[in-house]
Amino acid sequence: MNLTLIKDELLVAEKVLQDFIADEQNLQKIEQAATLLADSFKNEGKVLACGNGGSHCDAMHFAEELTGRYREHRPSYPAIAISDPSHLSCVGNDYGYNSVFSRYLEGVGRSGDVLFCLSTSGNSENILAAIDTAKAKGMSVIALTGKDGGKMAGLADIEIRVPYFGYADRIQEIHIKVIHILIYLIEKKMA
Repeated sequence: MNLTLIKDELLVAEKVLQDFIADEQNLQKIEQAATLLADSFKNEGKVLACGNGGSHCDAMHFAEELTGRYREHRPSYPAIAISDPSHLSCVGNDYGYNSVFSRYLEGVGRSGDVLFCLSTSGNSENILAAIDTAKAKGMSVIALTGKDGGKMAGLADIEIRVPYFGYADRIQEIHIKVIHILIYLIEKKMA
């Protein structure tokens, strides 16, 4: 019984990945996103990453792989996950949770920086607010979304969408693969 369940889960994950790979535009967007990030770093810009729940953890994972290391030793790249608990609790309390990312960008984001945001639904109000702030500051926006892109569809400079309409975990599984490939490509472009 459980072996069948395990196999079925893996087969669904495999199908979502195969469907994502089959769309050549997804591969092109990953390449474009890596180029955008590397170009920002080369011009003294930085990336600020955000998400909610599991996507928040993925945003932190993305930033730490850039500032730390991925596969090989190389210089640290300028990446910040908007994850400071004191900032999140302060702004959440004083301005509301929808402002936790945009308020951070108001203080830290600069023209030439990149906002890297993740939302499996594409409907996270705090990320939508962050996109508005990033654009107002002259930042570029890369969005990892799912389903039909939700309200975020078309708002980012580069949207990498996993068009899966089931549970969010399947979308997040592709997002983490995209994150790892982006870091690998950035390392190649920065070498």
